[in-house]
Amino acid sequence: MRIVIIEDNQTLAEGMGHVLRDDGHSVDILFDGQEGLDFLKTEDAPDLIILDINLPSVDGLSLISTLRKGGLNTPCICLSALGETDDRIAGLDAGGDDYLVKPFEMAELKARIRALMRRRPSTARQDEAFGRLNYDRATRLLSHDGQPLALPKKELATFECLYDRVDQMVSKATLASHLYGTGADVEEKVVEVYISRLRKRLSAFGIEIHTARGLGYMIKESSS
Repeated sequence: MRIVIIEDNQTLAEGMGHVLRDDGHSVDILFDGQEGLDFLKTEDAPDLIILDINLPSVDGLSLISTLRKGGLNTPCICLSALGETDDRIAGLDAGGDDYLVKPFEMAELKARIRALMRRRPSTARQDEAFGRLNYDRATRLLSHDGQPLALPKKELATFECLYDRVDQMVSKATLASHLYGTGADVEEKVVEVYISRLRKRLSAFGIEIHTARGLGYMIKESSS
């Protein structure tokens, strides 16, 4: 998933970023409310926003309220040191989908993320056959005949990016942003390596990854 963290506590923000990247997610971190608002208005919508309520420039409640009025429906977890009932209600009423009180354990944050992903609209891919595999988005699990297909985290994230755009061309830049965050300084060869490894793993299950030189990659089910 692409996750945007907007949190002015740099230590906490980078700690969350480290844990989530280690799980194979791409993470963009911003430390200022206005910067976060501008980023979310100009970049493609992420899969999840983790938002501190008490931010400089633009507070978190105003930020999420503005985004919701603008039509952005990305799930959002609000973070705050304020844990009274009224504070929670304010965060949820402003447009947050969940509210987590500081300090918290990273394991709880990850559990909240999993719960939000399970509540995604039914239009999102949840548990679907693809080739001879089955992919469960809520658990991020690929399986064949009920047996899990273990993929390294970056290869799984590469699959997810391509799968979300099945039968469409996906550029190397889009893949790099999905894997490492928007604007990450990543050599194209890194993406090529993940694609090569993933192609070999999936070919036995009726799934192909096509390359269009200068354009990118497309994942699709084999015709045979």
